[in-house]
Amino acid sequence: MLKMKNRFSSKNLFGEKNVHAVFELSLLLKASLAMMEIIAGVLTYFVTPQFLLNTLHRITQVNFIESRGDIIANYLLHAAQHLSISSLHFAASYLFIHGAIKLWIIIGLWRKKLGYYPVAVAVFSLFIVYQLYRYTFTHSLLLILITILDVFVIALTLLEYRRLRHEEKTCSEN
Repeated sequence: MLKMKNRFSSKNLFGEKNVHAVFELSLLLKASLAMMEIIAGVLTYFVTPQFLLNTLHRITQVNFIESRGDIIANYLLHAAQHLSISSLHFAASYLFIHGAIKLWIIIGLWRKKLGYYPVAVAVFSLFIVYQLYRYTFTHSLLLILITILDVFVIALTLLEYRRLRHEEKTCSEN
């Protein structure tokens, strides 16, 4: 009788090819998020508090007509009314720098530069610490989702780093 491999065994599921493919996919996702942060940072720098307030007012107007007690719409309008130019510039700078650092690290990882792997783990770990700190103030589900993605990417980065070092060691022995 023909022996069939179990394609879904844990050995195959966490094999080098699958881990590498998921690692590449996670880098693509993080790179797209980094690009969105950079773009949002640039755009936010040029937004005035009044423009933001007017835009939110137009967007939430439909919600107020449908539901007078919309908590999210009220929160957004209240937050926009108390924004200053310096707050917007801080947000713009933070988004731009955060996105640029992530993109720089991701490009290094795509190029398989071994020195970038420990840097990526350290930087993404710092991002996690900051995101959890911010979560204590905002209780944002988005921050938790981004943090979970970062933990996942760190684990994949460590696995990929180990694989590349093993591969490099094997090549140098031959």
